[in-house]
Amino acid sequence: MTIFYSFAFMGIVNALGSWYFKGRQKGIEQSLRLAPQIQESTLQKLVQEGEHTHFGKQYSLSEIRTYDDFKKHIPLFTYEEFFPFINQMLQGEQYVSWSSPINWFAKSSGTTNDKSKFIPISYENLEECHFAAGKDVLCTHFMRNSNSRLFEGKGLLIGGSNQTNPLNQHSNYGDLSAVLMNEMPFWANLAKTPDLSIALLENWDEKVIKMAEATLKDKVTSISGVPTWTLVLLRKILEISGEKDIRSVWPELELFIHGGISFEPYREAFYQLIGDQKVELIETYNASEGFFGIQLKANEPMTLMPQYGIFFEFKDLHTGEIHALSSVETNVNYELIITTNTGLWRYRIGDTIMFSDLDRYHFKITGRTKHHINAFGEELMVHNADEALRQVCQKHGTTLVDYTAAPEWFSDLKGKIGRHEWIICLTDLPESQDEFTHDLDISLQKLNSDYQAKRHGDIAMDKPKVLLTTDLVFEDWLRKKDKLGGQHKVPRLNNKRNILEEILSQIRVPQQG
Repeated sequence: MTIFYSFAFMGIVNALGSWYFKGRQKGIEQSLRLAPQIQESTLQKLVQEGEHTHFGKQYSLSEIRTYDDFKKHIPLFTYEEFFPFINQMLQGEQYVSWSSPINWFAKSSGTTNDKSKFIPISYENLEECHFAAGKDVLCTHFMRNSNSRLFEGKGLLIGGSNQTNPLNQHSNYGDLSAVLMNEMPFWANLAKTPDLSIALLENWDEKVIKMAEATLKDKVTSISGVPTWTLVLLRKILEISGEKDIRSVWPELELFIHGGISFEPYREAFYQLIGDQKVELIETYNASEGFFGIQLKANEPMTLMPQYGIFFEFKDLHTGEIHALSSVETNVNYELIITTNTGLWRYRIGDTIMFSDLDRYHFKITGRTKHHINAFGEELMVHNADEALRQVCQKHGTTLVDYTAAPEWFSDLKGKIGRHEWIICLTDLPESQDEFTHDLDISLQKLNSDYQAKRHGDIAMDKPKVLLTTDLVFEDWLRKKDKLGGQHKVPRLNNKRNILEEILSQIRVPQQG
């Protein structure tokens, strides 16, 4: 009888979930059809909410009627330029740039600088953006899998930690994941694992062991996390359990929600750890500043979501012109600019994206405005490097752990002026490191015409210098910076050599190709 009631309950949960998400799917499709109109109404609402704030009075938001007015009244802001407003909020002042109280700050994990960024989080941003997007991600999974049994198990969240704001005891800050876990409804946390006392631990080395031990016996049906740290946890679980693959530990695992960095270089390693390819993958574009995109269909790019209370602008990196969503074009590299329901105004988030179609607003993240290499006119972007390494690792039978690269300039200007220097951490070293380097160079040339032009004839750029290692040098560097876990990551491409030099200095036995 107990078994009967158990199955009956599970059937009710799945039926209710299917009914709810079918209705939500209609809302997603309508939002995409009406995206320009939704963005226009979003801007109007944001301006109205901001009118009576300190920011609104300073920039005369009450006088804004059109998008052209908006662009004339409000300048673009980097984090440093907007920080005076954020600093007031950190000190405890309210209604600085948003119409409701700010009691949380997301400590930005996207930067590995010594100085962290603090992004204000409002109630509206949690409910209308992050939590609404989370529901849409689950909706996407149920639409792809009508027989999903997701709600019969628990969701594993791999996140960061939080603490009280020392400048104002009435507010807190932490990784975005920690903010979300703290603010989730109690019933949602009941369906998550591990317990918050473990999930919010600050020390990553301690956390990964306790997470592995705590979740081994759970019925985990989904995982959410950054690919790099997810793989670290999965390897630890296999080490502790002694099992050959994750499917043996969690046979009901059916969904992995990932974001933060490109998944492609890690796809093969992920499936090897799982033991099969039956786990559904959904890529998301979520950041401390907001939730921007979801991969709505398998094997398609992510879709920009217009309905989460964020107004998007796009700065053409070649012409400098700034566009609303209604006037963007495909195959143009844009810097993303956002105005949000947490009080960020025309904020330069630092990411670059490119649309591949405008019917469903498919896009890909092409890199960071600060994280690319253009020392010799080669315009190498992160998505080029990710794809090249995916191809080369597959050819040489190894898997990527992490990498970084920076330019190296030659002192003899009579010949070639420089080259790229790479540090690449792999699970296994290839038989020929010289061939690996050669194949990487060729793949980059095929993927990036600017890089190819500068490499032509070895005139402007020499072939890359590549150091391959199996030591966890990137993890060690992040540990030294006190940035293990969460959404922290090493900048992969950089026009400056400081990060590469720091990592080089800690490598004990270089293994040169």
